[in-house]
Amino acid sequence: MTTKAFIFDLDGVIVDTAKYHYLAWKKIADQLGIEFTHEHNELLKGVSRVRSLDIILELGKVNASQEDKEKWLIQKNEDYLSYLVDMDESEILPGVFTILQFLKENNQPIALGSASKNARPILEKTGLLPYFDAVVDGNDVTNAKPDPEVFLMAAKLLNTKPEDSIVFEDSVAGVQAANIGNMTSIGIGEASTLHEAKYIFTDFTAIDTAFIEELIKG
Repeated sequence: MTTKAFIFDLDGVIVDTAKYHYLAWKKIADQLGIEFTHEHNELLKGVSRVRSLDIILELGKVNASQEDKEKWLIQKNEDYLSYLVDMDESEILPGVFTILQFLKENNQPIALGSASKNARPILEKTGLLPYFDAVVDGNDVTNAKPDPEVFLMAAKLLNTKPEDSIVFEDSVAGVQAANIGNMTSIGIGEASTLHEAKYIFTDFTAIDTAFIEELIKG
């Protein structure tokens, strides 16, 4: 069997940590008297922590000093990490494990390509780290999605050309990054949001192994 590189985003694709990001950001927004809903939270998908804070401040038309911003960024991360303490394999999204197992059994290289700076501890807590041949996270890259840097770096670590790489993403910026990087983009979520992806599935339970086989043969 030929090989392709399979690159996964983390939040909202492999694990449901998006809810913890939301709670941590909402706490800061509440402190500042800014209304922050689940709809607003969609704006932060696939976006760096620094940019996320700026978006929230823009929503509330709040001007802040760099010192205050740094303080809130630290607070957000500490709150987020406190939610992760009890994280385990139950946080893995439905169907993900089946696909990872199938890829491993068929000797397909697997990488993580995530903006999260907490990717490695999350993979460890959920028991998924051994499935990944490479991990590229927010500590390794300088450019945020839709810049394809994170995915190009992952493909390089897997010794695979971008055009032989397949990316699973739940954010518009992530899908755009895969497309810009000349990779096959697979959107996980709503078709109305992720219409730029080459393929779209509501979640991994909708992806069967026959589809993955076709991608490999591709």
